[in-house]
Amino acid sequence: MPDPAADDLALAMELVEAADAVTMRRFLAVDLAVRAKPDLTPVSDADTAVEAEMRATLAAVRPQDAIVGEEYGVTGDAARRWIVDPIDGTKNFVRGAPVWATLLALQVDAVASLGVVSAPALGRRWWAVRGGGAWTSYGGEQPRRLSVSKVESLTDAYLSYSSLTGWEEQQRLKPLLALARQVWRTRAFGDFWSHMLVAEGAVDVSCEPEVSLWDLAALQPIVEEAGGRFSDLSGVDRPDGGSVVCSNGRLHDDVLAALAPGE
Repeated sequence: MPDPAADDLALAMELVEAADAVTMRRFLAVDLAVRAKPDLTPVSDADTAVEAEMRATLAAVRPQDAIVGEEYGVTGDAARRWIVDPIDGTKNFVRGAPVWATLLALQVDAVASLGVVSAPALGRRWWAVRGGGAWTSYGGEQPRRLSVSKVESLTDAYLSYSSLTGWEEQQRLKPLLALARQVWRTRAFGDFWSHMLVAEGAVDVSCEPEVSLWDLAALQPIVEEAGGRFSDLSGVDRPDGGSVVCSNGRLHDDVLAALAPGE
């Protein structure tokens, strides 16, 4: 009997494999073309090429599905929609830092049923299907199942965060710094990597104050299938709230309370 979830995951893996081929060809290329979008964030020719290729494939093999992409917007309004971030971490990509990834999610009735994160310059890939656990592979080796940490106290926690300017703009820099003083260790791994490290159990908490749906949709099922909790800064478990906190679950409420805006 056909398994639709397995078929969707197989397609997602094919799509990110093709994306990896494009991005790795353009990574460190001397003729990489980069321009500024209206919000002044960079976009490279690799970003647009990956999303265009994914859209063409999906139009051919899943013509009834909708698509939401960072570079080309929304196509269709079906209950099933693919969420595409062709390169999460474009600023790293254009500067030659290897921490960037293609993110792909499938939402069904606004719930992410699967997510794939592929970071070929790191040799890493992470994925999850609802009810099937979260998994990672390194260098194409045998997949390993993911599980979040069991740390129960902020004083023992490892925290990863994003750049400080966003926290300052959201008037949450003071709470973030106060939280950083409570925990055992902090590092700003940034972007997708912070949250995948939570899913792996290497980091206990990650947070960002300003993110978009395509930055998060693929991450939510991976973190949750690994046993963690995923929410926005208000505590709602959603990928479209404009912010994100990921944790091992045990620390989540304490982190949300610590990051609440001050008076």
